[in-house]
Amino acid sequence: MTRITSYIESLDPGLPEKLQRLEEEARQKGVPVIRSETQFLLRFLIQKEKTEHILEVGSGTGFSALLMWESSGRTARIDTIEKNEKRAREAEEHFGEFGAESIKLLFGDAAEILPALSGSYDLIFMDAAKGQYPAFLPQVLRLLKSGGLLVSDNVLQGGMVLESRYAVERRDRTIHGRMRDYLYTLTHHEELNSVILQGGDGVALSYKKDL
Repeated sequence: MTRITSYIESLDPGLPEKLQRLEEEARQKGVPVIRSETQFLLRFLIQKEKTEHILEVGSGTGFSALLMWESSGRTARIDTIEKNEKRAREAEEHFGEFGAESIKLLFGDAAEILPALSGSYDLIFMDAAKGQYPAFLPQVLRLLKSGGLLVSDNVLQGGMVLESRYAVERRDRTIHGRMRDYLYTLTHHEELNSVILQGGDGVALSYKKDL
């Protein structure tokens, strides 16, 4: 963590105590949790846009869905997808503990669940297996309303995405190539206006144009 990041974090008023405990619990168990910079960004966007309907691809144990729910004033309807049975079970327990009845967990593979969804979402938070981002994108765009926002987390892969294919270890080349393709698609797609931010491990913000 850089001194600049530490300073910015020191200015944040912090999470509600119950949510902070959930974050600490997840980190102690080694469960990935969205980084603080991404938390700040999501909270800001949801409060600014008064977001009402959210789709999350990749629940983990429910921390990020609850963060977004709290940020909305506990009014947003959130659908969140998780294919790991243990994490899905823990997420549902946490939603119950918070009384978050407007968060709905969809258990299964996003590749199968996304095509079955209908309606539209104001914001879609992509935080699943990074190598699957390109495969999920067509369905995500179908579900994102005009004027809606796609937030894609961890797109810089610890800086690996900057390297050439041959500078990356063989086992990482597939995900490296897919993420580079994904970022190129986001920034050149005729339906999207996208920007890549360095905060956390890289976040892509993509606004769906009203064509």
